[in-house]
Amino acid sequence: MKSRQQHEIPDVLGGLPYRLALAGGWIDQPFVSKHNPSPPGSMVVVCVEPEFWFMERAGICIGTRNVAMKLWNGRLPDGDPERLVQQLYEEENKGKVEPSGSQDMIGLVYPGVNRLDYDFAHRGGIFPRRIESNNDPQVARWLESVIHVLPVNQRPEGYNPLEVKNLDPDWIERLGRSGRDCYDAIVARDSAALGESMNECMRCWEAILPGTVRHRTIQINLLALLRRYQSRYAGAMYSGCGGGYLYVVSCEPVAGSFGVKVRTRQP
Repeated sequence: MKSRQQHEIPDVLGGLPYRLALAGGWIDQPFVSKHNPSPPGSMVVVCVEPEFWFMERAGICIGTRNVAMKLWNGRLPDGDPERLVQQLYEEENKGKVEPSGSQDMIGLVYPGVNRLDYDFAHRGGIFPRRIESNNDPQVARWLESVIHVLPVNQRPEGYNPLEVKNLDPDWIERLGRSGRDCYDAIVARDSAALGESMNECMRCWEAILPGTVRHRTIQINLLALLRRYQSRYAGAMYSGCGGGYLYVVSCEPVAGSFGVKVRTRQP
């Protein structure tokens, strides 16, 4: 029965993966990276299997995945991953005034754990200068064991996290460094360092783009919830602006959470 269910779920959801964005998020946006005094700044994306349906508007790149589903008929095509990323980026952002960042596309196309290094001097900061990937199954299984996912809140209608921008270079440098620290912690399988990199990322979000955690349209006290879990566990961060899911780093079970399976190679 389990084998049958595993075959049926991708039939419903499609074979494309989802992606988790960990520490460093927003450094992929040129309006942020151009203020980084010591580029490149990094962020981490993790490719995960489509084992269940994720909430819409929750920072899991559902919008990008929906575009990819139509563009590629539900399956990632063969070909150079850099070219596929650019194709998907162009398809999703046609005519957009505020384009989405390329980390969404990279997280879907590149398997495993990936560090994306963004430098505004390289292609205007739209695409990373370098991608460092880790597809070690042992690293993937470790990450699955320490990342616990809690559903919190979908972004409400009328929500805009970019109404206030405090683009302070010192904070942006810290944001980019949190991504490097996150990747190093995952490769080293260091849960304390992973948790701290995520805590640092959330401090940066609150300072640079306060609307990511506080906004008139959001009824939940996201900061109080975040700090409760950060005080109890090694670290925690939100999947995206406005809440979405809460990622908690812990070597012990976290009540009410579920796990994900990291995809280490494309089928």
